[in-house]
Amino acid sequence: MYEYLSGRLAEVTPAYAVIDCGGVGYMVEISINTYTKIKELQEVKLLTHYVVREDAHLLFGFFDPAEREMFRQLIAISGVGVATARVMLSTLTVNEIKEAVLSQNARAIQSVKGIGAKSAQRIILELQDKMGKVSETMLASMFESNKNVEEALSALMMLGFPKAAADKALQNANKQQPGLSVEELIKMALKAL
Repeated sequence: MYEYLSGRLAEVTPAYAVIDCGGVGYMVEISINTYTKIKELQEVKLLTHYVVREDAHLLFGFFDPAEREMFRQLIAISGVGVATARVMLSTLTVNEIKEAVLSQNARAIQSVKGIGAKSAQRIILELQDKMGKVSETMLASMFESNKNVEEALSALMMLGFPKAAADKALQNANKQQPGLSVEELIKMALKAL
């Protein structure tokens, strides 16, 4: 019904934004990822998804099309409602969700509050079908990246760094610059440790 809202950002919190469109304020529920992208802006354009329930009419806003599409794919899964989908998009980025689905990483999905083991498996199975076949080169690069992180973690632990701290530093380095070699990962992690 509503494709997008464009106007002055009257109010913004991590949970919702109020957009003034020609003198009418629309309250739009948002994810934390969208919040971080719009919190400093004065004028915004949010893509929307309109939900009608017996007890409420809800408008959800998204900064980019990929986030809205992921939201729509998530709420189409049995057992995943709008609240769970929004929490999921607040906890993980769209790319992190895709990576978890493609690598069948149920732990990453379970890191979202309110998602258990069975729900995580269902989300992975259904999203894999929707995402279609992924090129082998993309999968190979993802697994190569994970292999490099594991090797770098092993090396840092041998140097005496605690596993948790080393893993966190390596994950941050890998997020900042995906595809780094083992040596490059170690160098970046050492700067953070």
